Amino acid sequence: MSLFLTVARVSESVFDGEAQSVTLPGTAGEFTVLRGHEPFVTTLKEGTITIRAKDFEDKKIHITNGLVEVTPERTVVLI
Repeated sequence: MSLFLTVARVSESVFDGEAQSVTLPGTAGEFTVLRGHEPFVTTLKEGTITIRAKDFEDKKIHITNGLVEVTPERTVVLI
């Protein structure tokens, strides 16, 4: 099962589609989100977002900070 993931900057969409998982550099430590995850909102620190795409290929995005909102069906990352 996949989750719907949006990764966006103020002026552009970086990723918008289905993913198997996303691993994020949270301020309290790295964490991975899968479909069905409990809802929460948290801040992100400098590091790398790793998106495991639907085809199981990893896509990496370096960030300096950000915010993530997780729901059971969708994850939105603002960087």
